[in-house]
Amino acid sequence: MFWVLLLLLAWAVAGTACTRLCLAAVHAAAMETKEATAARDHDLTLYEAAFLSGGPRRVADLTLVSMARQRRLLLARTGWATVVDPRGRDEMERSVIGAIGPEGQSLIEPVRDAAAAADAVGSLGDRLVSAGLAVPAGARDDIGAAIRQVRLAAAVVAGLGAIALLAPAQSDMPAHLVALWFALPFVLTLSCLAIARIEIQPYARWASPAGQRLLSALVRHSGGGGDRTYLTSVAVRGVRAIGEPDLRAAFAHREQHHEALHRRD
Repeated sequence: MFWVLLLLLAWAVAGTACTRLCLAAVHAAAMETKEATAARDHDLTLYEAAFLSGGPRRVADLTLVSMARQRRLLLARTGWATVVDPRGRDEMERSVIGAIGPEGQSLIEPVRDAAAAADAVGSLGDRLVSAGLAVPAGARDDIGAAIRQVRLAAAVVAGLGAIALLAPAQSDMPAHLVALWFALPFVLTLSCLAIARIEIQPYARWASPAGQRLLSALVRHSGGGGDRTYLTSVAVRGVRAIGEPDLRAAFAHREQHHEALHRRD
């Protein structure tokens, strides 16, 4: 009954992975209730909306775009940033100016990385986590690791089932029934992944469900045009919301530079 031992192992792998995913989801859901009442009355700033939509890098992108539209920062099509006005109006802008350096000019991608890692962005994230609007890094990592474990468990179950079917017959159990028994833990893992995609996916992003509701409200009330509406689109959708060809080209060059660095690494 070699296939029975493999079946027990398959159930153990699938059960452990799915249990871990469920526990991680419950833990993340409990965090949302931390300050849910206060979160309902919170008015998001553009920086907060950027963080909840795309994390620290989105905040850096928003700051760069905002300063460029005010002609206090020049973003060239070649992917370089040049300081025009060295006086930052808030902590985020001062972080960007500091990241560019004393020469007043730098490639956009290093500036983006340095600004995203600045204390100002870290403090912003901590405040959003404390308000119950952002997902703590630990909870986000736990859910991501649990989802990866369930995916691995599905592959392991499929592999064990294949081994059981290909092994020399040691019982009178028909092959199709053996396959059916292994299909049960395999379906369990796939079901957990499907549920995670529908129900748990919001926790895998930067915003908690409460934060996502505020983001949705912000988008609904941001119509009418104007600079505020434009920057709200950049905060929520990222640099793909940029309309100006020159500015879009600057960020496109930045992405190409970023990909080239990764290929060299």
